[in-house]
Amino acid sequence: METPPPLGKNIQKFRQSRHLTLTLLSERSGVSKAMLSQIESDKVNPTVATVWKIARGLNVDIHDILAHDPQPKRDFIVNPTTNSGHIIETTENGVTIRILSPLNMVEDLEMYLLTFDSHAALASEPHFAGTQEFLTIIKGSVKVCAGQNECTLKKGDFLMYHCDIEHTITCVSSIPAIVHMVVRYTPDKH
Repeated sequence: METPPPLGKNIQKFRQSRHLTLTLLSERSGVSKAMLSQIESDKVNPTVATVWKIARGLNVDIHDILAHDPQPKRDFIVNPTTNSGHIIETTENGVTIRILSPLNMVEDLEMYLLTFDSHAALASEPHFAGTQEFLTIIKGSVKVCAGQNECTLKKGDFLMYHCDIEHTITCVSSIPAIVHMVVRYTPDKH
């Protein structure tokens, strides 16, 4: 059986397979270029926290780096709608919020199905700096206000906006509106 490469060489293989320079990986991971160079040369033994930052910068699971597997595992996660334990739904002020994504994705990439009663509104406080929301209107019509920007969307329309400011989605149709929303947080949200 072939001996796996040392941790540093494994990180270097992941970085090179993604065509990343040390500088770019440093920017993405928050680990200094000098430290990355020492790790890849196996001159230092990084902490688990440092390896986790590097894994995030490479967009791979930390276990892939530690397992010395040059091919990352591929996720295939089902969040069945028949199991209400995985779907969280709440109704407030005429807006039903159904969380579609698994709970382990919170503050990373979140997906929702929003149902608005006619003229109901969902007002939100600012999220982390750089956070974005992506809306696709499934049914009805809504007005979106984010800071000084506002627009009215109808069935089939798509909108992307930064939600790190106060923002509101309001149903402006006489029928209920259904909106698919994705929230994408930035890697440096903390």
